[in-house]
Amino acid sequence: MQNADHDHRSTADRQQKEPGISWRLKLVVALLVLVAVVVVLVTNRWLSERFTEVTRNRAELRLALYSGNMISELQRTSVVPLLLARDPELIGALERKEYSRTSARLMSFQSEIGAASIVLLDGEGRIVGATNRTQLGMNLRNAAQFVDAQRVMDTVFTVADRPSPGFDFTYSRAIRVDNQLLGVIVVAVDLMKYERAWSGLQDAVLVTDSAGTVLLATEPSWRGLPLQQALEARDAPSAIRRALRGAADWAQEPPDAYLSCEAVMKTETRVAFRGWRMITYTAYDSVRERVNGVLALEIMGFAILLAVTFYMLSRRAWSQSMTFQRESAELRQLNARLQREIAERERVQKDLEVAELTLAQSSKLAALGEMSAAVSHELNQPLAAMKTYLAGARLLLQRKRPEEALSSFQRIDDLIERMGAITRQLKSYARKGGEAFEPVDFRASVSSALAMMEPQLKARVVRITRVVPRGPVMVMADRIRLEQVIINLLRNALDAVKETRNPQIDLILSAGETATLTVRDNGHGISDLDNLFEPFFTTKKPGEGVGLGLAISSGIVTDLGGRLTARNGEGGGAVFEVQLPIFDRQAKAAE
Repeated sequence: MQNADHDHRSTADRQQKEPGISWRLKLVVALLVLVAVVVVLVTNRWLSERFTEVTRNRAELRLALYSGNMISELQRTSVVPLLLARDPELIGALERKEYSRTSARLMSFQSEIGAASIVLLDGEGRIVGATNRTQLGMNLRNAAQFVDAQRVMDTVFTVADRPSPGFDFTYSRAIRVDNQLLGVIVVAVDLMKYERAWSGLQDAVLVTDSAGTVLLATEPSWRGLPLQQALEARDAPSAIRRALRGAADWAQEPPDAYLSCEAVMKTETRVAFRGWRMITYTAYDSVRERVNGVLALEIMGFAILLAVTFYMLSRRAWSQSMTFQRESAELRQLNARLQREIAERERVQKDLEVAELTLAQSSKLAALGEMSAAVSHELNQPLAAMKTYLAGARLLLQRKRPEEALSSFQRIDDLIERMGAITRQLKSYARKGGEAFEPVDFRASVSSALAMMEPQLKARVVRITRVVPRGPVMVMADRIRLEQVIINLLRNALDAVKETRNPQIDLILSAGETATLTVRDNGHGISDLDNLFEPFFTTKKPGEGVGLGLAISSGIVTDLGGRLTARNGEGGGAVFEVQLPIFDRQAKAAE
């Protein structure tokens, strides 16, 4: 017992001689807390910026889809008054003032065209025909649609107030015979259907005219108000409140605007029609939820580490006053706790892996959405051009100039062929085969691809070298899909030499046992050859590519019986080779 007392006194004496142990331990704890705070703040800042950018990109994509659909509806309806103003039965009804069959004819046009409503006015502004028979007999002599249509010889677009909050959007055109006004045809555009579609979203969406007045909005009380006055409204509806609840957060980026005292992210785009603008306001809810999920994991990890640290400190204090038997029991308890904590950490790690897989799948779906938006944008331009050519051909036919009209029809046919080529970019990724193959001169496909890429080549100072044999290089292929592969390779080469001082692209076509097209550039080369042809793999910045071009091209070349390979050039840059079997007419005839 005396020896034990002596040992305890010796231990106490050593503790009194080491006064620096306590403040050192306190310093370790303080540094651990400081590191935890810094890591959480930095992670919160970085993740907030990253997820905010992703949310903004998705909002911009939705905005492009909304504006494209609206422009398509306006353009489609704008040609209807011109067609109806030339309808012989409507003109005859106005001349004879016999309107018994006018409304029925307008209803048939409405079912075929898909317009919201059609109204026929006589020379004095009285409704003599309408798809809504309750409007018959009403006088619109002072209406803007009737007054403006008489002043010009073209179709007039009018935005008119309606009794309930909102506007009526109409196209009107005067019906004249020998420069004498017989009446006015008025066709309404149903833009409210887009507003009804937007109301089911979490975003607040609105459309303003060139003066800043709200024309369409997910909040009905905003219609007709200036934009600033609409945003200052205090009574937000339940749909907007759901979209904006919890948006304010102490650690988020400075908001773009405040809507009903809530911080929101503003996305705006110009609608290519009369100076209109489309604006969406997106809450920060999704950003904060994703950021807070990661921060919760970090805080939990630091809490566990801090708990272990405090436990070790308390265990050190207890070890100085307890027997070896108590110390063994505490160690066993600590081991059991650590095992439970390890199991919990493993479970959390598995949940994190599942979340990462879900995030990757969401990114792929967003990439497909971006490509769908790009295809929609590419189709709008040929559609608008086709409408112009059709109007020109109709006018030429009326003027007895059929030869010139045939030229317009040929241009329309070329545009339809290009639209088919654009839509097959997505089809070729989702489905293989099913195309009609024919003998194709590889040289002509290269020339056609260069011709289609001419606008991009003119916009960039790039040296293009083309080496092709003098004789034909015939392969069995689908011409449009082969040109698509060449265009994809040229686009990749143009992107690769974007930052090169003296950019150069070489196209070399050779014919031997196989027809080989080599596309070589002097860009930065390929960093990951193994995953190059995998879908959604891309080295471009976000928003510049979705990683489907090479995957689609590889699938097309495989369908054609060849192969697409890539390597890095000896002097730098990337080299892509398309190898296709040579078409042998004699062997084909023998078969």
